[in-house]
Amino acid sequence: MGEYQRVKHEFPPVYDKDCKILILGSLPSVKSREQMFYYGHPQNRFWRVIAALTNQPVPQSIEEKKSLLLGQHIAISDVISECDIIGSSDSSIKNVVPMALEPILNGADIRQIYANGNTAKKLFEKFQQKSCQREIIGLPSTSPANAAYSLERLLEAWKCILE
Repeated sequence: MGEYQRVKHEFPPVYDKDCKILILGSLPSVKSREQMFYYGHPQNRFWRVIAALTNQPVPQSIEEKKSLLLGQHIAISDVISECDIIGSSDSSIKNVVPMALEPILNGADIRQIYANGNTAKKLFEKFQQKSCQREIIGLPSTSPANAAYSLERLLEAWKCILE
């Protein structure tokens, strides 16, 4: 299965003062860490879901991805600042140092927080919910590991972010 390695989150959240929703992942995958940006695995459906829901083209560059998010008032970050993990396996995560979400929550008009997957939801509830005094709505993961969800099922589940 591989060996545990200590991983630090090394790129900043995406947000500005106009963001209304915050989408939290767990921790960047190996591919995302290589690219130094969110949802970098080509099989992750996050960018296709956001583009489809907002009737925008699927962004390719990091600048296009940031522009899409901010243009739709969407902030993204992760729940974990640092942890031990095997590869990209959420189920192997241990020794978590939670991400400080206060800069986003204080710097933007966040009305709702969503979790991209169960791991992000559970970790937020364990480490951040009390200090943030916010609820989180769990959405099915856009990860390629979540093969049970087709793109159509993801779009149906995720459309609530625009309401």
